[in-house]
Amino acid sequence: MASSFQSDEEEQNLPKSESESDDSDESDSGESDSDGNSDIEADCQRKEPCKYYNKGSCRDGGRCPYLHICKYALTGSCRYGSKCKLNHPRGGRQSSGASDRASHRSTSSDPKLTDGRCYQWQLNDGNGWKDVGNDHILEAQYSLPHTKSIKIYNTPYGAVSIDFNRMRVNGKSLRVRRLDDGNTVWIWYCTMSQKWIKYGDKGPKGKPSPVKSSDIEGKFQSNPTSSYTFTVGAETLEIKFGEMRQVSKKRKRKVTRRPQYRQQPAGAGVSQAASALQNVSLGTKPQWEFEGDSGAWHVFKHRSSTPTECSITSDDIERKYTQNPNNSITFKVKGHSYKLDFGAMIQTNLKTKRSRKVRRVLV
Repeated sequence: MASSFQSDEEEQNLPKSESESDDSDESDSGESDSDGNSDIEADCQRKEPCKYYNKGSCRDGGRCPYLHICKYALTGSCRYGSKCKLNHPRGGRQSSGASDRASHRSTSSDPKLTDGRCYQWQLNDGNGWKDVGNDHILEAQYSLPHTKSIKIYNTPYGAVSIDFNRMRVNGKSLRVRRLDDGNTVWIWYCTMSQKWIKYGDKGPKGKPSPVKSSDIEGKFQSNPTSSYTFTVGAETLEIKFGEMRQVSKKRKRKVTRRPQYRQQPAGAGVSQAASALQNVSLGTKPQWEFEGDSGAWHVFKHRSSTPTECSITSDDIERKYTQNPNNSITFKVKGHSYKLDFGAMIQTNLKTKRSRKVRRVLV
């Protein structure tokens, strides 16, 4: 049976009255051990975090067979970051605002959490963490700011829906995490005119942002519970990391933080210890489709009756997409020029400005 996936897009319009994050996760806090961080780093991939330690205390102390480490640091969902009272592995200290659960970039001298790959997506059904096959597809979707979730079909657990913002599996007794090699470049985006705009790029009016994504990330890494303030003309704006919002006197905008997509190094494979879950595969044949007027989906291809009707095929789009999932591709249909925006997952007629949804499924 073929495997496929479907990604969901973020809401683009934000009500001016919406000031709180829609994320209901809360990190448990408690007393942390003052020493032993190096032991935690060496052992963090072999043990599960102790639930009693994460609730505040563990009576077994050093005799506990489980890891005394913040469980949210391993899933990229600790909102307290360096301020957390629980132990974090130095190479895996991960933090984010309440709305966007993602790990931040660590220094190259820190120990690495992956087995040599740039990243590893894993699921846990209660029997330990196992790698997900073809997880470059998960990573490519996660790197897109508008994608808030992805649904994997035909797994041993049925359809699995992964919420990227909360880093959780919806409706199933499964956990998900993304391990990082410590060299991820994190990109910050803001919603403007119903699109996610990268800080530093030109906005809808053609004016570039006065701050760069790297500036914001530097501040975030130094204190993920603080904020970043800058000015645009006479207006002062503040990015509140805890809320993942950019606020001013006039309006509030949603912001997000996603990794810059990277290809895995040549020869990087799945570790033997994690091979048991390789049947959770995301498929091998991507297919690009556009939504027709009736709501039906159609494959990009040269029609047999009129081979020149569409200038590109699904395979052409996939090649361009794998080079850079944040880019776009232009093509022609019956002489009309179109632009397919991978970030927005829409195709737009460059003359009429009419848009259609597109999607990428696996068959």
